[in-house]
Amino acid sequence: MSFAKRTLAERWLQGAYQGSRWLSPLRPLGALYQWAMARREREYSSGQKATWKAPVPVIVVGNITLGGTGKSPLVAWLAGWLVAQGWSPGIVSRGYGGKAPSYPLLVTADTNVVESGDEPLMLAQQTGLPVAADPNRVRGVQALIEKGCDIILSDDGLQHLALDRDIELVVVDGDRGLGNGRCLPAGPLRESPSRLQRVDAVIINGDSPPSLSLTPSIMQAATTMQLAPLRWRRLDDGARFPLAPLPFTLPVHAVAGIGHPERFFRTLSALGVEGEWHPLADHQHFSAGALSFADTRPVIMTAKDAVKCYALAPPNSWVLDVEASLPPEFEHWLAARLSALS
Repeated sequence: MSFAKRTLAERWLQGAYQGSRWLSPLRPLGALYQWAMARREREYSSGQKATWKAPVPVIVVGNITLGGTGKSPLVAWLAGWLVAQGWSPGIVSRGYGGKAPSYPLLVTADTNVVESGDEPLMLAQQTGLPVAADPNRVRGVQALIEKGCDIILSDDGLQHLALDRDIELVVVDGDRGLGNGRCLPAGPLRESPSRLQRVDAVIINGDSPPSLSLTPSIMQAATTMQLAPLRWRRLDDGARFPLAPLPFTLPVHAVAGIGHPERFFRTLSALGVEGEWHPLADHQHFSAGALSFADTRPVIMTAKDAVKCYALAPPNSWVLDVEASLPPEFEHWLAARLSALS
């Protein structure tokens, strides 16, 4: 297996999660950032800064760390669960990495990823539900309500405090936890770890090791989410295949432009896939050259990367689709919370 040369940002993120001592000089800046975020939260909670309350329930799915934690698979799971309960959900996203001619952008399965960004397009394709991409989430939510949505899922909206919310769900990576526990730029945190005490539910993605940096009270109340491989999908025609036997030959080239590519590569290994691993930057902008290798091995990628590669990838390219699963206890809790809102 070979790993691509890491960028400075990727090396910094790895050091932040592993507690590298070379980040110690940045601690004063991290403390200043933490103070600024706490002050900002107080300004919104006290009414100094205005918030907008939607006429329908709003569920925010977010995290307090940089790097992938599994928010989008949880949003897709929630969307399907809400539909099964009789709701008409819509999904709002900032649309990171995209630039639309105007906002809000109502994303469909055929929207140009250059305009929408990768995650909104992926969610639109996976759920078939209304998706709005807009840096101004309030405006995006208003567009979804006009489309008939009676409940909103805000993807990665924890820090977007201008949008009031009824339920806050925070996803924590079970592998990496909160890293060194410090805020940017001294660590991977967007907010103080104490923020987890004020959300409605903490969801740990994957089995959490004893070293996971969460307090015992949060660990005791947390819900565990598992991401499981669902199927193989051929990129050029969308044909779907079961996980076994493998529908392609070995070895392969596996690429992953997500926040935590190592998790994807471990999943491939568990499925019996062998080859060279190519970790890329989160929200990687792909080109045909980036997917052009010296041989003709199959190319394997994530669903998030696939939406950017339909016109770029070589013919023998494959997507591993995954799905989230949560325990019945979480479903019962969520149903009770939503019932209490009505």
